[in-house]
This record gives sequence, structure tokens and C-alpha cells, in this order.
Amino acid sequence: MQDIRDLTAVLRSNTPIVVIETYEEYRVIELLKRVSTILYQPLFTWSITQGLTRADVKMGTQKFNTDPAEILGQIKSTSQQGIYVLCDFHPFVENAPKNVRLLKEIALEYEALKHTIVLVSHAFDIPPEIKRYCAHFSISLPDTTQLQNLIYEQIDRARADGLLQSVDDDAVIKLAENLRGLTFDDARRLAHKAIVDDGAITHSDVDRINQGKFKLLDMEGVLQFEYDTSDFSQVAGLHNLKKWLSQRSPASNAEGRVDHPKGILLLGVQGSGKSLAAKAVAGMWQRPLLRLDMSALYNKYIGETEKNLRNALALADLMAPCVLWIDEIEKGLSSGSSDDGTSKRILGALLTWMAERQSEVFLVATANDISALPPELMRKGRMDEIFFVDLPDDSVRQAIFLIHLQRRELDPLSFDLAKLSQASQGFSGAEIEQAIISARYTARALEQPVSQVLLLGELMKTRPLSVVMREKLAGLRHWAKGRTVNAHR
Repeated sequence: MQDIRDLTAVLRSNTPIVVIETYEEYRVIELLKRVSTILYQPLFTWSITQGLTRADVKMGTQKFNTDPAEILGQIKSTSQQGIYVLCDFHPFVENAPKNVRLLKEIALEYEALKHTIVLVSHAFDIPPEIKRYCAHFSISLPDTTQLQNLIYEQIDRARADGLLQSVDDDAVIKLAENLRGLTFDDARRLAHKAIVDDGAITHSDVDRINQGKFKLLDMEGVLQFEYDTSDFSQVAGLHNLKKWLSQRSPASNAEGRVDHPKGILLLGVQGSGKSLAAKAVAGMWQRPLLRLDMSALYNKYIGETEKNLRNALALADLMAPCVLWIDEIEKGLSSGSSDDGTSKRILGALLTWMAERQSEVFLVATANDISALPPELMRKGRMDEIFFVDLPDDSVRQAIFLIHLQRRELDPLSFDLAKLSQASQGFSGAEIEQAIISARYTARALEQPVSQVLLLGELMKTRPLSVVMREKLAGLRHWAKGRTVNAHR
């Protein structure tokens, strides 16, 4: 009903041309049929295949005219008031000055003729000649309640066809939340697919729904859907971070809809587990994880980089509730003398979105170089907290060895974890993992099992970053002390 009221108001506003960008063409025409009844105006639809047809009443004959220029000339010359819906007309205004001129003349004569042109396409770039005569209208997307009803409609149909075995009502609620941002038609198709794939609605359908939703919204390249989320059982240490996230978990936060957490910045040494922690946030909260590739944003054409960022952030809003991960954020925001101010415009667009967004997008940004980050990025309201991920201490290193040995099906009881931890003092988690991998290759070459001696040998041959970049790490720790929350303890 709100769409009908809003669309009626737009058509009553004496706007000659209304542009509606949507894939739901049939839904738009059904809305316009009801609006035309309210306004007592005839409704016509046109397409390149069907020509011009009266849509609000059934006519015995149809007036076919499939030529774009001729149909505009016909509309311009008729004295009958009406609403004329031109479907997929966008190709016929690109490099088509005659059609653009005809649209402008129809708009200029609106007061005399009262013809309203409605341009319905999946996307429409309005020529500058007619932009001032146009109004945009967006049909509403279904809310969570409507999506739940839609899913149950599909469930009833599948049950009647004998295609459904079981339904988890809690999973239906979760599916409806994750279908937000899609049109009715797209949501209906994904819900139907979730049912017929396995004959059930379960929590396992949530990931498939999110993957299908992301593909429909189509922003791969700049924004990537991360299929491999983790959980904190595979992350050693980070006790303070785990506690902070647990207290703000959507499942335990009854006020989350109003005061949902905004995001965190993970600052630390390379290889200390920041990226794994970002993946674990999504796993812990059971939300889809999107990764924003800052390097893929940049385009040589002026304005395209900022447009890429706005599109990516808009998609993240549509995917909400979700986790948005920006890895090594400082590399995308560092300014230079030859970037024509692009990095500053990127920063401005990102800061505006961070401060004003209402969607449940939780931002996890990771950084290695705090000096390259602008101070306005880190103020409260944009980031909830800054965590410093330091090198692991003795107990955390032992836990890291345990995790990686078990992951590679090596018996931890065959190793002295305390001695391994002592030998790897100053190592990051990534460096410990690489030492285990190297020991496996050495053992394979020697045709013997991985042993304590081989692993200690690999550790002795490794020069960790804490040694190679001792001064830089000391400076980072000095800055973080008193300014950030230690993620480990």
C-alpha cells in the first residue's frame, strides 16, 4: 500500500518522466494499474517485442508499434492523456539524439498534453538533456515479516507437491533475515531452491542463501564473499577480543536492533592472526563475511574509484546483517602526491558511511602500520574499539602449536610443546605454522616422520619479524600502550 501511495504522489506531482530501476517489471505494471485507477488515467505499456498495449483494461485489439522513435512520435502527437510505460528503453536513448529530443519535447508539452512517461529498466542512465524533467522512484523491498510469509508460502507449495520433509521454524526466521535486500521475485526463487535442494529448511540453508544472494547482487572483484569462515576454537589467545565480541553477540544482545556494534580495528604485527580473527567474528556470530579489496577499488578514470566504493558499501548494506572485513586498510587510504586526491575522497566516503549507516554491518578492519592511518578513522562512533594483537606469549604459542599439529594430523603427545614454545619466542602465529609446514617437507625428503628435532631445527633456521624489524615493532608497541586494548589479555 505504501508503494501505491508514494507512486500516486509522484505521478500527481506533474513530473513528465518517471524512472524506475528494477528487475520486477511485472510488479511495477501491477502497481501502475492500481495507480491509474486512482488517477482515472489510461495505462499503456510498450516493449520492443510487443509494441504498445492498453494495460489497465482488456482491449479487443492491440496497437502494435515496435519502433522506438515512432512510438515516441505517436505519444507526442496524441491528445489522449495517459501513463505510458516504456520497458527496457535504456538502449534507445544511448547515442540516439532523435529519441532524446522526442522525450524532451513530450516533457516540455506536459502542461498541454499531460502525458507521463514511465521508463522501467534494470538500470537507466538519464541523458543530461532530460534530467531536469525526470523523477526517480524505487519500489520497496520486502521486510522480514513479508519474507517469512513468502518462505512459508513456498513451504506450503512444496509440501503440497510432496517435496518437503522437515521445517525448522528458527531457520525460517534466520533465512528471512538473510534474504533482506532482495526483491520479492529473487527471494522467492532462493527460498524455493533452498527447499527443493534437500527437501528441508534447516540452518545449513543459511550459507547457501547468502552465497546465492551475493551472486544476485553482483559485485565480485571489489567485494568478495568469503566462504571459509572460522571459529575461535581455531584461534589461540585473543581472550579480551573473544570476551568483547561475546558480550556484543547478536544472539545475546536484545537491544542489538537499536544499538548494534559498529566495528573494530585490529592493529598488530604481520602474521599475528588478525585476518583469522576477522573470519572468526563471522563464524562466531553466524553471519556472512564480505571482504573489501581496497586495491581493486582504484580505477584510472576520475570518479570511478569512489563509485566503486559506494557500490561496495551499498551492497554490504543490502547483505546485512553481515561482517565486512577490510584487510590492511592503511594501504587503501594512504595518500600520495600523484593520486589526484582520490585517497582523500575514498576516506571521506568511507567515514561518512561509517558514521551514518543504520544497517547491521559490523566492520572489522586490520592494519599493520598505525602511522599511515588518519586519526578521524579511529574516533568513537566509527570504531567501537581498537585492539592491539601482539606477538603470542608462551601459553598462546603452545596453543598455536597444538592447533596446527592437530590440523595436520600430527600427534601433539609426540612433541614437547613447552620446549617448542620456548624455542619460538618472538614468533608470530604465521611463522610457527610455516615452521611446521617446513618440517613436514624436510621429513618427507628424509623419508621419516615429523619429530621434535626436525621441528626445533626449522625454528632455529627462522629469523622472525620480531628480529628482522625489531625497531619498528618496538615503536608499534610503544604507540599501542595506553591507546589500545590488548587483544590477548
